[in-house]
Amino acid sequence: MSSATGSRIVVTGATGNVGTSVVRLLSEDPEVGTVLGLARRIPGWSPAKTEWAAVDLASEQSDLTGHFAGADAVVHLAWAFQPTHDPATTWRTNVLGSIRVFEAVAAAGVPALVHASSVGAYSPGPKNHAVDESWPTHGWPDAAYCREKAY
Repeated sequence: MSSATGSRIVVTGATGNVGTSVVRLLSEDPEVGTVLGLARRIPGWSPAKTEWAAVDLASEQSDLTGHFAGADAVVHLAWAFQPTHDPATTWRTNVLGSIRVFEAVAAAGVPALVHASSVGAYSPGPKNHAVDESWPTHGWPDAAYCREKAY
């Protein structure tokens, strides 16, 4: 733990569907001292023990290492689904932004990283046969979401 008052957890994509639930649950956890939510836009709500920072993960001007410094864990949930007609934009955020998160977590010496992936990262499997984590992760070639998750 980073302090006597509890763990410091940073959540990327903190205002997304999963992120809002994770932030709320962390804010209610007595073992968590502070939550730092990173999002493109700071929301109008703020649970107890939660601070916010407006951050574009793909921007080199964003000081991710600074935001992660002193954290006990980073939960990486950020993901852009739009604009679907502009794969360069989603690639910049989803793939290059994730790489920046991973590098900043390492640079800041954060001991734990949770990264949310998806079944969409896996290559199509046989219809009547279960596959496990050893199955190839090439995604579905025609779907940007799958390609970016697989990357």
